[in-house]
Amino acid sequence: MHIVKTNFQDLIVIEPKVWGDSRGYFMESFNEKQLLDQGYTYNWIQDNESFSSRGVLRGLHYQKAPFGQTKLVRVVQGEVLDVVVDIRKDSATYGKSFSLILSATNKKQLLVPKGFAHGYIVLSATALFLYKVDNVYNSEAEEGIIYNDPELKIDWILPHEEIVLSEKDSKNHTFKNHISYS
Repeated sequence: MHIVKTNFQDLIVIEPKVWGDSRGYFMESFNEKQLLDQGYTYNWIQDNESFSSRGVLRGLHYQKAPFGQTKLVRVVQGEVLDVVVDIRKDSATYGKSFSLILSATNKKQLLVPKGFAHGYIVLSATALFLYKVDNVYNSEAEEGIIYNDPELKIDWILPHEEIVLSEKDSKNHTFKNHISYS
């Protein structure tokens, strides 16, 4: 596995080694030792799965401290634009966003540390999105930032008319009014 560091502290892209031939392919989707060797230590306690259609935008979600979750995200069918926003007030990249195409084809994964709001939009007809978390879901700590925040100016690739939001996500806070992770 190849670990690519980003300009955001502890936010990394993982590019697994894929061995393929006429029969298909094999890859290690997770290797704890390789992450430990690079100084990344997490106690993954749960795997989650989400299936969505084109245009579905989920996010930008996070849990307030001390209930934050580190996530290791990937796509096993389809393609999404994965987006994170640094909401760690003392971070040099506070208020900045990072986006990456995750797909069944490129097999990239994103390790999203606590203190980031996270979301994605489905670019293909459908997508199957998998992720590991290191903390349980806590509905009392759940927060969100609206996807089309005027300060963040995130390019979600698809036109506004194609975006499908849950009622809950349509009521997320603006970045200016969100509760920072600290």
